[in-house]
Amino acid sequence: MKWVWRGMLVVAAILVIAFLVFRVPDTDPAEMRAKYGGSSSQFLMLEDGREIHLRDEGPRDAPVIVLLHGSNADLHTWEPWTERLREDYRVIRFDQRGHGLTGPAPDDDYSAQGFGADIDAVTEKLGIETFTLAGNSMGGGIAMAYALEKPWRLDALVLVDAAGAPVTREGSGNIAFKLAGMPVIGDIMSQLLPRSLVEKSLSQSVSNQDVVTDEAVDRYWELARYPGNRDATRKRFGSARATFASEEIERLQIPTLVMWGRDDALIPYEAGEWYAEHLPRATLVSYEGIGHLPMEEAGERSVIDLKIWLSDALIPPQLPVEEPPSTEPVVTSAS
Repeated sequence: MKWVWRGMLVVAAILVIAFLVFRVPDTDPAEMRAKYGGSSSQFLMLEDGREIHLRDEGPRDAPVIVLLHGSNADLHTWEPWTERLREDYRVIRFDQRGHGLTGPAPDDDYSAQGFGADIDAVTEKLGIETFTLAGNSMGGGIAMAYALEKPWRLDALVLVDAAGAPVTREGSGNIAFKLAGMPVIGDIMSQLLPRSLVEKSLSQSVSNQDVVTDEAVDRYWELARYPGNRDATRKRFGSARATFASEEIERLQIPTLVMWGRDDALIPYEAGEWYAEHLPRATLVSYEGIGHLPMEEAGERSVIDLKIWLSDALIPPQLPVEEPPSTEPVVTSAS
């Protein structure tokens, strides 16, 4: 029995040493800001002392579009759209709490309400009253929840392969997400986090492999290791996934564009159809041969579709025009 215990201690020691050797350290915040901040970046100080990394581009007096990225992504995912939208719209995109250069939330609140509070904080700080809200994946679920809670703030809603529909695919098409959702194993893998795992995860999320560049993989890998982001990811994946009820969203009267990659390996196209069926003012646009990130995989096509739709959606409804009173003299006959 003594030898058994000694053997177990040796194995445990080897595992600890291997963990320490192969653990990937956090990235340096100053280095990451220099690399991914960009000349158009701002770091907006909020009331709670946090700084949110954002980019605010386009004419100040134009209609506003706020873009929310997905899980483990960052504001760069919207670059193809921003290049075209900022010609005619004021485009605001930011790294959400627990992501990118924004880093973790001090209150560890990664609920839809926590993310929604940041939408309010950013738009109010920038003096924006109403806006179009667009979100991809996790960001789409956050956008949907925000629309239900504060519909009066939105001019329009755009859901891009959005989370939240009560439709699931058998098994996940993303190895990193599978591991992140496993107790203990997820904790260990988040600390090891080899670059190859990040590359594999991105590759499994998209159908158009042209977007899986060395530059993109480096960005995902390095910003995932921004101090505090790994812990934030584990906390998010450790929470129950919320879904919306059809009765809930059927009450929403905001014009909504539902955009979906038909080959999405994470959130199936049927989820997009569910949203389109139950949202009263929804338009569904789909993309053959495209996966989870249409704004990157089919950037040109999807942003043109968005701009065409917005040109109609943002036109205020016309009130019926009453006929002006006649100015012709009224002729009466004398009896």
